[in-house]
Amino acid sequence: MKKMTLAIATAAMMAAPAFAADVAAGKAKSGMCAACHGAAGISAVPMYPNLAGQKEAYLVKQLKDFKSGSRKDPVMAPMAMPLSDADIANISAYYASLK
Repeated sequence: MKKMTLAIATAAMMAAPAFAADVAAGKAKSGMCAACHGAAGISAVPMYPNLAGQKEAYLVKQLKDFKSGSRKDPVMAPMAMPLSDADIANISAYYASLK
């Protein structure tokens, strides 16, 4: 039983991000996102997705894909390009924290 518990705990720690994202920093950095996605992550324009309540890992992946060019969008690519990995983690954590 102890080995099973240790294995589960180890797997959970390995799946966790290397550092905890800073929701407050993400909120501060999300100003540029608000124009299309709404101040609280709920877009008023149907063609722009709501970000509030999305899964953090999903948001991280999408932003990294926009930044790398593996996901193409003429609006999002220039928005994602200047973001650091920490910025992406923080912004994603902020929107994931919203209801």
